[in-house]
Amino acid sequence: MMIERFELLRIIEAMLFASREPLSEKDLALRLPEGVDIAGLLDELKAQFANRGVHLTPVGIGWAFRTAPDLAQYMELERIIVRKMSRAGIETLAIIAYHQPVTRAEIEEIRGVSLSRGTLDILLEAGWIRPRGRRQVPGKPITWGTSDSFLDHFGLESLSSLPGVGELKAAGLLDKRQLWNPPMDTEGQQEGHEEDNEPYEAVEPDEAIALDD
Repeated sequence: MMIERFELLRIIEAMLFASREPLSEKDLALRLPEGVDIAGLLDELKAQFANRGVHLTPVGIGWAFRTAPDLAQYMELERIIVRKMSRAGIETLAIIAYHQPVTRAEIEEIRGVSLSRGTLDILLEAGWIRPRGRRQVPGKPITWGTSDSFLDHFGLESLSSLPGVGELKAAGLLDKRQLWNPPMDTEGQQEGHEEDNEPYEAVEPDEAIALDD
């Protein structure tokens, strides 16, 4: 049975579209009449798709249809993945919010445990914290504070809108250690959003930041 060349091209095209993996000339030959010029047919089919949305492309020893390279930008799919923050991350963020500007060592002192190297990285990547300067003490450690993105994400107009101790206790967000307990002034009012009295210097925008300070 003779099959016209046009029909052979259609068969090869259908086989390549239907296959999940690239097909070699040997794979194609198993379903085509003996003696068919498969290499020539592939070259012809490749030329037909040269200006189409998909190109016939050699992949290793096989052939497959692939998206035209100049259209790749339209094929990108953005997917929002919600990741739960660890308890350490939540506690660290709360400490920074109520005690800022605060150093890594001060965060560890308040939490009572050492801070994982990646915790600050995660908060910094999320855009919720930012460097506030360097404490003018030996070693000049970086101090951390919250960012405008932090306020926006949690629906706060300003740091003064942070819930007080009573609200946190009522919500069950303060454990027995009271890790999130903001500092109090002499009148018992929350002042976690105030700058502390120790001097610090600003970090230049192009200055490298070592998160393990």
